[in-house]
Amino acid sequence: MTLQPIWITEDAPVHAFPDVDYAMIQPNGLLAVGGDLTPARLLHAYQRGIFPWFSEGQPILWWAPDPRAVLLPGALNISRSLKKTLRREKFQVTFDRAFQQVIQTCAAPRAHQNDTWITNDMIDAYCALHYRGFGHSVECWEDGELVGGLYGVGIGKIFFGESMFSRSSDASKVALVKLCESGYELVDCQLPSDHLKRLGAIDMPRREFMTLLRRWRGAPNVILGAS
Repeated sequence: MTLQPIWITEDAPVHAFPDVDYAMIQPNGLLAVGGDLTPARLLHAYQRGIFPWFSEGQPILWWAPDPRAVLLPGALNISRSLKKTLRREKFQVTFDRAFQQVIQTCAAPRAHQNDTWITNDMIDAYCALHYRGFGHSVECWEDGELVGGLYGVGIGKIFFGESMFSRSSDASKVALVKLCESGYELVDCQLPSDHLKRLGAIDMPRREFMTLLRRWRGAPNVILGAS
């Protein structure tokens, strides 16, 4: 049987997603098309291992790839040069101070990309999650200027990473280190990349990822910067 993505209308209930086991093999993980980016639908999706990823002009595409790129915070690979940067305390690190600025900077065109998947609708949607206490950012500042950071969604003790940027050497890596020190048990990187693998990310079978997701999504939410 050939799997096909399910179509979701904007007025469909937020729980209209099929089980992740019905995600397509090619393209890897495509599960559903359509719906909307309301906070309720986004949170329901993340709690079930599903995330949106699409380009301008496309309908909303929902994904649950197998395997899943994840980072176990205790297994973060901190290189010798990064340890040196951390010891120097080159950056002032803050949490949730400039969420909108971080996501807008992540959305800006980059040298190796012609476009971005972080559309204006995505920015509005994740800012709405931030206002509700689920969207989080880590910022790195140098001489008062935002030079690096990351953002994502925190539910229980899982952080679903969305994007990061760096305008100064090691800035995004320092943000990731501070995120991993904040109390999360699992960082979902969604899709694999050589950069993330060098930092310690692994490809985890979807079934194993879902087991960890069910274990940690109901835990008390991590409070960034509390430690």
